[in-house]
Amino acid sequence: MGRRYTVGRSLVAMLKDRGGNFGIMAALATPLILAAGGVAIDLAGMVTTKTQMQDAADAAALAAASSLVTKTPPTTEKAKEIALAFLKGQASATSVDNLGGDAGAGTASAKSDPNAIDPVSVKATVDIVEGKNGPTGKTFKVTVLNRQTIQFNAMTRLLGQKSIDIETLATAESATESKNALSMYLVLDRSGSMAWKTNTQDAKKTSCPNYTEANWSKYPNLKATSPCYVTKIDALKTAVSDLLKQLNTADPNTVYVRTAAISYNSAQDTAGTLDWGTKGTSTYVNALAATGGTASGNAFKTAYGRVTAATEDTAHKDKNGQVPTKYIVFMTDGDNNNTSDDTTTLSWCDTARKNNVQVYTVAFMAPDRGKSLLKACATTDANYFQAEEAADLIAAFKAIGERASAMATRLTK
Repeated sequence: MGRRYTVGRSLVAMLKDRGGNFGIMAALATPLILAAGGVAIDLAGMVTTKTQMQDAADAAALAAASSLVTKTPPTTEKAKEIALAFLKGQASATSVDNLGGDAGAGTASAKSDPNAIDPVSVKATVDIVEGKNGPTGKTFKVTVLNRQTIQFNAMTRLLGQKSIDIETLATAESATESKNALSMYLVLDRSGSMAWKTNTQDAKKTSCPNYTEANWSKYPNLKATSPCYVTKIDALKTAVSDLLKQLNTADPNTVYVRTAAISYNSAQDTAGTLDWGTKGTSTYVNALAATGGTASGNAFKTAYGRVTAATEDTAHKDKNGQVPTKYIVFMTDGDNNNTSDDTTTLSWCDTARKNNVQVYTVAFMAPDRGKSLLKACATTDANYFQAEEAADLIAAFKAIGERASAMATRLTK
């Protein structure tokens, strides 16, 4: 009886003894603690890797989009190869950075670090969508989807997960320039006051043989002994030349731009003929001589009729397939001799505005009435320029040329 009692008490005592609980709990918790540590390490690596993958995808998309708008663009398939090459190049650099050494081991580098991007195993898709940018340009949208499988470390694998897939997406857009057809007619004042001097010295001249003693008393604005000054008519020729250069730059093959000019003093001169490019207009303007009074009405009317003629639309349709934007550039340095010419000019300016002709006006050292006429004639306030010096006139015509021939090439990430 006594022995059985002793054994029973010993069994009860053993069951009640809690001395080994910590060891059991520690044995059970150790894998979880190791797994948690592994997850923390892998999460940090995943964040770094995803950032590197995004940078690589961005660079690849931008490289492909850029290549498609060069002078000799690749095919879309070649552009996709360019994007993939950038991805693999970035992956190689990432492998080096993650290991802190050389990439001589190649894919072995990636295998040494589970979080390194393996350039050989880059899994990506490159999608290119082509569209239109205006009448003649093209748009390209390049999308790069970068996929990588990240292997977990041994501690994280205790949770039963061996790897995870990470994806990054990048998009780049680019566009080739769009050529917009235009017809432009210049309406230019060549009245006697255009022979007067500006306040700009002419460094090319040491004497002024065109200025005579008799003229000095009658027209003090002509007086220039030495140094000589740039005349208004010469400033106009320089300004028109700059405008035409802008158009030539935009349309070097003379496929989209047609120009002409008409000059006037007390009556309109023979009107120039609208033609491709700017050569005829340049010749016309460079031959202008300043004489006579001022009457702009008929010259503006003629310019409007020529630039809006059905034959202009036909000429563009046959050559470039577009309906051209119509422009009139109207310049004066004075008042019309008769106010009736103001009325006539404004009437045709209103007609031009209603029929979508863009009218730019430049008042060159003009009196108040002349400025008021040109300001009222311009299609918008932004189309009116007031030039008080030769440099202002040149800048105004250059700005008009830039606006008319504006061609955009865009590249956004």
